[in-house]
Amino acid sequence: MAVGVNAERRLDDPRWQVAERVGDAVLRRFPADVLAVAVHGPLAHGDDDGGGDREVGLLVVTYRPGAGPPAATRRVDGVLVDLTVAGADDYLRRATTITSRWPLTADRYVTTRALHDPTGWLRKLRDEHLARLARARPAEFSGAARQAWYRGSAAHARALRLAEWYETDQALLMLGEARLSAATVQGLFSRTYFRDPGDAVRRTGLAGADMTEVGAALTRQAEELAARGRPVDGTIDDLLSG
Repeated sequence: MAVGVNAERRLDDPRWQVAERVGDAVLRRFPADVLAVAVHGPLAHGDDDGGGDREVGLLVVTYRPGAGPPAATRRVDGVLVDLTVAGADDYLRRATTITSRWPLTADRYVTTRALHDPTGWLRKLRDEHLARLARARPAEFSGAARQAWYRGSAAHARALRLAEWYETDQALLMLGEARLSAATVQGLFSRTYFRDPGDAVRRTGLAGADMTEVGAALTRQAEELAARGRPVDGTIDDLLSG
């Protein structure tokens, strides 16, 4: 049963209608496998106006890995449904691991709306994630930020080369990847998570940043990483020691 959702709004929003139909179908077909079903993303936040793309992010949590429906993405009655399926233990493990993608994944652990959660597992997910953040050492976030920085630096270098070759479309794609990676680095520095990639580049001021501006941001971030004891340059011994 969904919690904390405005019933009138749900009746008016085709995304909620599709989400509930998918959730009901999952529970009918896999009654012994499913621990929880939840919505994440804009619908979970409940502060969007229902405009724009009709998209639903659904999470199905199973008692055992490999059980339940397969993960899939389909459009149902004009609504794009992105179905994530994960075993409970595996998903809790993900929620308590600090990776270079943390700013883009944490929202799924913190903000959900239950369609089915009889044991309160989603609250456990949120609490364990927040507890892990409270225990995390600064070095963990700096190490993850360095990995994100490497992705951004490689994408930026590739974008520059493609621009030199007049491969404009590909250059723009790589520039977008560099922007997102730089935004992710900033999120790791400040322990800030984002709703989605668009939110990440918007809130960090990198939306629309050109090649020079992204390069300058990456340079500043490399300096910050060095100051935090995580320099981006090193020796072969550094590379082999991890």
